[in-house]
Amino acid sequence: MMLNMPKSHHCSTVLIQFILRLSLVFLCFIAFETTAAEFTGRATCINCHSEQNTQWSGSHHDLAMQLANDDTVLGDFNNATISIFGITSSFFKKDGKFFVRTDGPDGKLQDYEIKYTFGVDPLQQYLVEFPGGRLQALSLTWDARPKEQGGQRWFHLYPNEKIDHNDELHWTKASQNWNNMCAECHSTHLEKRYDPATRKFSTIWSEIDVSCEACHGPGSDHIVWAEHKPGWDKLASSKGLTIQLDERKDIQWTNDPKTGHAVRSKTRNSDKEIEMCARCHSRRSPITNNYVHGEPLLDHYLPRLLDQGMYYADGQINDEVYVYGSFVQSKMYHAGITCSDCHQPHSLKLKMPGNGVCLQCHQTSKYEQDKHHFHKMGTQGASCAKCHMSPKTYMEVDPRHDHSMRIPRPDLSVEIGTPNACNNCHQDKSPEWAAKQVNIWYGHKPKGFQSYAVALNAARQGLPNAGDNLAALIRDTETPDIARATALTHISPYLSSATAGVFAIGLTDPSPVVRVAALNLIENMPPEVRGRFAFPMLNDPIRAVRIEAARVLASLPAGELNAEQQALLEKGLKEYIDAQLAMAERAESQTNLGILYSNQNNFEKAVSAYKTAIELNPVYIPAYVNLTDLYRSQGKENKAVTVLRHALKAIPENAILHHVLGLTLVRQEQINEAIAELKMASELNPNDVRYVYVYAVALNSTGKPKLAVAVLEEAHNVFPNNVQILSALVAFYRDMGNQAKARVYAKKLGTFTP
Repeated sequence: MMLNMPKSHHCSTVLIQFILRLSLVFLCFIAFETTAAEFTGRATCINCHSEQNTQWSGSHHDLAMQLANDDTVLGDFNNATISIFGITSSFFKKDGKFFVRTDGPDGKLQDYEIKYTFGVDPLQQYLVEFPGGRLQALSLTWDARPKEQGGQRWFHLYPNEKIDHNDELHWTKASQNWNNMCAECHSTHLEKRYDPATRKFSTIWSEIDVSCEACHGPGSDHIVWAEHKPGWDKLASSKGLTIQLDERKDIQWTNDPKTGHAVRSKTRNSDKEIEMCARCHSRRSPITNNYVHGEPLLDHYLPRLLDQGMYYADGQINDEVYVYGSFVQSKMYHAGITCSDCHQPHSLKLKMPGNGVCLQCHQTSKYEQDKHHFHKMGTQGASCAKCHMSPKTYMEVDPRHDHSMRIPRPDLSVEIGTPNACNNCHQDKSPEWAAKQVNIWYGHKPKGFQSYAVALNAARQGLPNAGDNLAALIRDTETPDIARATALTHISPYLSSATAGVFAIGLTDPSPVVRVAALNLIENMPPEVRGRFAFPMLNDPIRAVRIEAARVLASLPAGELNAEQQALLEKGLKEYIDAQLAMAERAESQTNLGILYSNQNNFEKAVSAYKTAIELNPVYIPAYVNLTDLYRSQGKENKAVTVLRHALKAIPENAILHHVLGLTLVRQEQINEAIAELKMASELNPNDVRYVYVYAVALNSTGKPKLAVAVLEEAHNVFPNNVQILSALVAFYRDMGNQAKARVYAKKLGTFTP
């Protein structure tokens, strides 16, 4: 920058030049302070961190994803074939490239080039490029285990299900899309780049695999610090790292000879390392597209709770939930253990083989003894992990350990049907046998750290006593947060004067996952209650809490809010919408937007969002059901029926759709057809008591009380403690004049509701 100054003003010129130089220095300082660190690649790390690079090379992170070539492809592409449910697929090479001939999105056999390998052990998947920037993961998979272990073969990930091209699990569908289902955790600094207007991806990454900066964050500032480049001194406290994984620095574990347990020398006061790993090693939903290393997990992701289907009632892993959700249930987590206490962070191997990893902290003289495990040394029964981290096999060949590190509880298997480590091995024995044996060995019934199985099971079963147990669980701050949050999601039907205060407790809980669940609980409460309790949460420091607060407040009439409240809510709703747009390619997110717009009475945008969801995933049931409900609220029952019949063409044997169609036809007074649909729902899903109950009520209402009570009595055999079924039996028999039968069921009902 040049200024033309008169020569006679020399002093002024010098002063101005000095000020300009000072300003430039200041501007450089500001630019340095505000420029975000950049990803530089592993090559910039190797010179200083060669040992870590050597450990990482060849690890599962290194081989998470690779270009398909002769060095990386493990599968047999020498004209190998596999036949599944009448479809024969073949694998071959042509012009040095790898191909599969298999059924495509139209069900017809086509040739597809393999672009990338995906994983390496114990299985390897393959990615195929589709139009619109999509990469799809084949369900035909290579078993990479040695032949003597049953490997070195092609297999299908769903061998017991007929997955055709119309099925949601078909390899060409959204559920097998790499861009939104897999990419973020198999590459470094991935940018998904989905365009909702064109519905295309232009996904990029800085490195194809899980490299240094995937865990340590962008490295440019670290290089500035390490090489003493200009401005390095400003980075000295952090070494230029966006996240410092230093929770184990200068930490010792000292054995207490009285207990045989180790004690951490200093309390762990953060979850930095655990949450950084949880970013990928958890079942979760992204709520942003721009993860920042070192920020709280719930600023960017919403982890799954102990939901039915995902976890058993006692918190053991059921579906493919990875590690985080089970680990935070463990006593080890609460004692201060982090991932790298047990795992080498670069090679990913255990720090010690076998039981050695546990014996780092647990005294050998107490635990590596048959008086502890009552099995021969060297057998599976003497394995810490087999007993306390029971493995479950996913993807047909991949056993993964439950990280809740629990005491085996065969007594719970007897009481509520959850699995246990004893019967995992002794499959020829009963849970009663195992429970008795444990009592003989230890002289008492085991207790364990996780004490919420009975309460969560009662909620899942709809048992009348569930409310008090759930409330006690929520109030017990010694219980793992994930279990308390789960209890909050179940307690709504049981709220009473004695239990109503639990949502206020949850809203002030230190754990954000509990606060989110508490907000979910007040969603259907009166507007004045939601306003009183949810508005303060719009200022919560954690994004997941703020957007949940905005969601439950979205339906409040704008005219009843002051200017400050309106501005705060609009800010929260923008964050919520941005969170959904982070997964705009998913039908789930579009449906969430549809619900939001519907709550705001913006019906045009709601209908558009629901229709987009259906277009993205024609078998996503909630989109159909919510669109139907929207039409119903507007009195457009004919449109609702049209939507449901269209849905049933795509998903003909879905109980939910038949149930909703039945209710819709009842409102249209098409009674006979309505009852047929309600009956179909109860038959398709006899384990859902709601369908049976509604079907029976419909029968009774249309002059068929004998058939109604027959249906209810059959349901009572399956759900003997269900209050709705018992209440209906009492009422229907009373109205039929059968007082004796009514008294029988009234007596049973009285044991639950005096």
